[in-house]
Amino acid sequence: MLHRTGEIELPATRQTSLNPFVQRNKPQPVLIDTSALNGGLTDIRPISLQQVRRTSDEPLFNSLIEHHHYLGYEQPVGEHLKYLVWAQGRPIACMAWSSAPRHLGSRDRYIGWSADARRRNIRFIAYNTRFLILPWIKVPHLASHILSRVTSALSGDWERMYSHPVYFAETFIDPGRFRGTCYRAANWVLMGRTTGRGKASNSYIPNRSIKEVFGLALSPRFRELLSKV
Repeated sequence: MLHRTGEIELPATRQTSLNPFVQRNKPQPVLIDTSALNGGLTDIRPISLQQVRRTSDEPLFNSLIEHHHYLGYEQPVGEHLKYLVWAQGRPIACMAWSSAPRHLGSRDRYIGWSADARRRNIRFIAYNTRFLILPWIKVPHLASHILSRVTSALSGDWERMYSHPVYFAETFIDPGRFRGTCYRAANWVLMGRTTGRGKASNSYIPNRSIKEVFGLALSPRFRELLSKV
């Protein structure tokens, strides 16, 4: 600041360090079987889930999201899990989870917790950030089946990784692109919509698309557990 105001003069910058959280190298493509896989769920079983966070298959997950999900890959910050779904010896889907947004009006009203309880217990909510069925996989009802399987395993996997469970799951759906059919089929509840302003907005004018907010209780006591102070 003193240099910018002319109070002192600093020498020229000799080296600019790479910040891996700002300038991260994009995941490279990975060669996999991309032949069409059609039929029903019974035709492709067994379907297996693999939590790949901190495993040798994490780069495969990152690559598939980067090159086949319309939002691409972003390195999560904070607690997060990554799932690969396999059938017939090859990956067919990916699902990513991370720490939940701190403030989300429709979610907070649905839970009914206080501000103190939210600050204390926000870590017990998992946010589904990415869900990808690889484009050459055409299997009816696969998405809702995967959602049910992953959410059944999510709390236990979270506790093994981070030493605490999660009691509630949430996600955003862009209604301009998707109808959220697989989430509804997997018993997720529409809690409301976002304001479209984002956490960095300093006005009441929307600066991004408005999303639908879906939630799923992972424990029948989720309100009681999340409202403790």
